[in-house]
Amino acid sequence: MTFHWFLPTSGDGHGVGSATVAAGAAAHERAATVGYLARVALAAEKAGFAGALTPVGSGCPDPWLLCAAVAQYARRLRFLVAVRAGFTLPTLVAQQAQTFQAVTGGRLALNVVTGGDPTEQRAYGDFLDHDERYARTAEYVDVLRRAGTGVTFDFDGEHYRVVAGGLNHALDPAPPIYFGGASPAAEAVAARSADVYLMWGEPPAAIAARVDRMRARAADHGRTLRFGLRVHVIVRDTADEAWAQAARLLAGMEPARIAAARERFARMDSVGQARMTALTGADELEIAPNLWAGIGLVREGAGTALVGAPDEVAARIAEYRAAGVDEFVLSGWPHVEEARRVGDLVLPRLREPQPIG
Repeated sequence: MTFHWFLPTSGDGHGVGSATVAAGAAAHERAATVGYLARVALAAEKAGFAGALTPVGSGCPDPWLLCAAVAQYARRLRFLVAVRAGFTLPTLVAQQAQTFQAVTGGRLALNVVTGGDPTEQRAYGDFLDHDERYARTAEYVDVLRRAGTGVTFDFDGEHYRVVAGGLNHALDPAPPIYFGGASPAAEAVAARSADVYLMWGEPPAAIAARVDRMRARAADHGRTLRFGLRVHVIVRDTADEAWAQAARLLAGMEPARIAAARERFARMDSVGQARMTALTGADELEIAPNLWAGIGLVREGAGTALVGAPDEVAARIAEYRAAGVDEFVLSGWPHVEEARRVGDLVLPRLREPQPIG
């Protein structure tokens, strides 16, 4: 198993809020300065995490610039830099990736994001509909990979046209492509183009079904996929303490913020977001053992958290591993303290096989 942490580039604090837009954000007690994000990265590195994921959106700074700066402090951590497909030319992204690899010693992974909020997409100047965006993403990744080979190439697609393109030498190492999406259009892109297929924290049975389906779809292209799970963690010495912390986070979600978030989620055309939102509709927010959907009341994207004592959280992670998950992207508020806590209480328990149950 590989474990990654999260860089809260829109700000950090003790409350849950939006990760990528200004609306719905919790009060950020800690600004996302390079100095603070370096503290998060160093805490994650020391705790035993292999990498750190960055978000991308209208409410957070450019991930390329921030990660390049933070990488000068954390010298071993890999950076999963989010890039929004369609907003920059893939040939330029290949050049940016080449530069990032040079200045960080090859510590780049790319999280290709298609986008699921039509209002935000239009604010950036993108007016394609849902399936057209994924068709563009497929071409985007194709051009990006071919540009990184160092071999001159031509490309003539619906969304991109390249004549005699390509870097002057191959990307070395070539960054792995992380990609997520729950719609049929997204799954088609992942099966054909991704290295790691990212999923949000649904119950283990649902994740196992998706892994099986995506393995079959990738095999149709003669490919294999790794699978990643994006989920938050609330771990304390005892289960009672962990659930008390979840209750504190819930108490900090004002009704107005919850209502605003629901209104925003309803206008999205993201199938994955709809699945996360649906998990918050029941009276009981613990939707599976130790899996809590309360985060998704106000936060877009990954909306669930593993909650419990260390052995419980480790057992649930082992259960996801048995379902086929290879990589885990974890987080918690505040991100410095929680990286240390997860590193102390959970990761050591996963160095040996864990019982499932």
